Amino acid sequence: MRAVIFSLMWIMLLSACSARPAPDLLRPQIVAEPAGARVVRVHSVTTRATYPDAPWAYGANRSGTVQYGAFDISIPPAHKTGQIEWPSSFGKSDPATDFITRQQQRMGRASFLSQVGRGQIGLYVHGYNTSYQEALYRLAQLATDAQLDGTPVLFSWPSEGQVAAYLADRDGADYSRDAFVALLSDLTAGRSRNDPVIVLSHSMGGRLTMEALRQLKLTGRGDVLDRVEVILAAPDIDIDLFRNQIATVGKLRHPITVLTASDDRALRLSARLAAGRTRLGQLDVRDPNVQKLAVDTGIRIVDITALPAGEDTHTRYVDLISSQKSISTHNPFAGFRRAGVFVFNQAGNALRGIGTVLAN
Repeated sequence: MRAVIFSLMWIMLLSACSARPAPDLLRPQIVAEPAGARVVRVHSVTTRATYPDAPWAYGANRSGTVQYGAFDISIPPAHKTGQIEWPSSFGKSDPATDFITRQQQRMGRASFLSQVGRGQIGLYVHGYNTSYQEALYRLAQLATDAQLDGTPVLFSWPSEGQVAAYLADRDGADYSRDAFVALLSDLTAGRSRNDPVIVLSHSMGGRLTMEALRQLKLTGRGDVLDRVEVILAAPDIDIDLFRNQIATVGKLRHPITVLTASDDRALRLSARLAAGRTRLGQLDVRDPNVQKLAVDTGIRIVDITALPAGEDTHTRYVDLISSQKSISTHNPFAGFRRAGVFVFNQAGNALRGIGTVLAN
């Protein structure tokens, strides 16, 4: 236990050494747009409440009603794939070098659904210790780099945005389950089963997503389940809990993809906080039991440990998704319409099956 406390203190110290992006980034700026800049519109659904003194920004408090809106985010001309060019001095953004917010629109559910329409949709659910502005800008970056042809939609639950607020974040994610189920129902209504909504869920957002899928199954909403295709990136889910969840959800028309990495430091700490219980995102794909889990439940487990990660092994998925340039029309892994376990090579451009791999 002493080692766990020390690890938490060390992470908190490192976090304090680098400034986190402030809510001021969400305030729309009227500035000249430099040549070569791109603007991406991100639609938003959130269970966060706005700040009393900054109604254009969302914080960690929980809203009694679901909030709908859209943001226009400017991407600088020299943007680098996989990166978010944060302002060097918050409050003094430069559109020539930084991501900036150009416009915000708040709306009701009907207007939101009308604007999103029935075209391609990429739905992103962030993880633990994430502020609204971090999640919004991350989706803008992913949509830009992966060349999303359709509409990027953010579902943001009330994370505290603090390292020490793990349990509060888990409660905030659970609090948002009904709202997320309602969003999935709205976005899939009237869609073809062959044109699913792509759902990318990171870390604790994976727990929220699996709980939503379970609720949809228990309430007889197979029509919704047939129209979503889920990618769980570094999911922070107890492995036994996941076994129960997937047993209820069953095999889906569009297989769930789980991205794992054995060296994920955040999940390693999460496991230690949970009395050593393994997290889904750190599974060893060479374990025969893991291979059997994939085949029996009809999911794809993809090991991305070999891909470059930098300092943050928990966000390795960002470079992978950014470089695939294929979520415009489908899951980057949809070409592998098989259950089983796979390993990405170091270049991130080839998957190799391990053990038993089932065909369509």
